[in-house]
Amino acid sequence: MKTFTLFIFFSLLISSNIMAQSKFEELSKKEKDIPYYSIPEAPRQYNGAGVTARMIDGLGFRFYWVSKDLTYIDLEYKGSETSRTTIEILEHVHGLSKVILNGISQKANIRGVETKKELDYKTLREQTLENLKASSDILRQESTRVEDMKIVFQRGEKTSEFPFWNLVNGPIEDAVWHAGQLVYNRRASGNPIAPGVNVFSGKKVD
Repeated sequence: MKTFTLFIFFSLLISSNIMAQSKFEELSKKEKDIPYYSIPEAPRQYNGAGVTARMIDGLGFRFYWVSKDLTYIDLEYKGSETSRTTIEILEHVHGLSKVILNGISQKANIRGVETKKELDYKTLREQTLENLKASSDILRQESTRVEDMKIVFQRGEKTSEFPFWNLVNGPIEDAVWHAGQLVYNRRASGNPIAPGVNVFSGKKVD
């Protein structure tokens, strides 16, 4: 009877481990389906659109890893009373990613109309990465000419237009800046970025 009980116990334990491993592999696979687990292949052409696409890919790779596996403590951390919390930085980068995508898609950024919709951490992260990937994909198209692009902001009937240069030194570089803030915040909150993330090669080495 004792032998049979032990057999049942170990059978359940093995079955539980198999199920847990299967669930882990399922989650890992889903995580790798999110853009920028690793940096994509470089654009074929060294031109304005290709270089900008690569800049966005570099941002996407950094943001993927710096925003991965954040805890509630991480999200609420801020360096000082006047600083943004980590979740507020994520919200800001999400907004920047929309400006980047709208600019590259040649869509106006509408201000003063949309009510702010609060998104959870997971949705913020995924949407930001998807916006960056979509922006890069457009820039990789052979017909794309960044010199013809205008960055448009619209508030009511008032419209402001800026050249493509402003997208580079504005929201793209601003997002890189804030990715660095996220690196600092999560290190300070006790959850540093995963080891093996190599921004030079654009890969994670296990």
